[in-house]
Amino acid sequence: MTEELDLHGQDSDGGSEEVVLTPAELIERLEQAWMNEKFAPELLESRPEIVECVMEQLEHMEDNLRRAQRGDLKVSIHRMEMERIRYVLSSYLRCRLMKIEKFFPHILEKEKTRSVGEPSILSPEEFIFVKEYMDHTETHLRNVALKHMPPNLQKVDLLRAVPKPDLDSYVFLRVKERQENILVEPEADEQRDYVIDLEEGSQHLIRYKTIAPLVASGAVQLI
Repeated sequence: MTEELDLHGQDSDGGSEEVVLTPAELIERLEQAWMNEKFAPELLESRPEIVECVMEQLEHMEDNLRRAQRGDLKVSIHRMEMERIRYVLSSYLRCRLMKIEKFFPHILEKEKTRSVGEPSILSPEEFIFVKEYMDHTETHLRNVALKHMPPNLQKVDLLRAVPKPDLDSYVFLRVKERQENILVEPEADEQRDYVIDLEEGSQHLIRYKTIAPLVASGAVQLI
């Protein structure tokens, strides 16, 4: 696993950006996305370019193993590594799917209101899924309950009925890039806002809403 891979994404202006990564760096990106998604209370930006490259790399590793000599110890080691990568990838996608099912009305509303050039938090496949999930949920509610109720009660506002992600929940993080003047909101009404600096390598327990932009930019890693 020494060849380099092209990772296609978007730069800050919404244009295309190509980054060349080694396989080890690609897996590290996947693990970082997985950990952030696992511990963030909201659905994070989709990383389809990472998923696609990892799947291509797994296929490449599988082809190499088919050509390897049977009984070679390296084959067993590489198969164990492939299973580990598959687990991380499937866990990442499963975590995103669970959040989509849990917060689907709010995710769709966020997609509707995002500005031009702002990256989508959904992959094309996830967007199709959440649209169908919304339609099926509304159809089920209408057929099972709403049509049997008085006319004035035959509508339900899913945005109000389904809880929002709790952005005030606390998360553990590790600082990857030093950050200055981070504004922290008070926990009690009698307290005031205050500013902190986050030193590189330090770890903190902090309200997610405070550092959500830093998670998106990659300046901090949830742990």
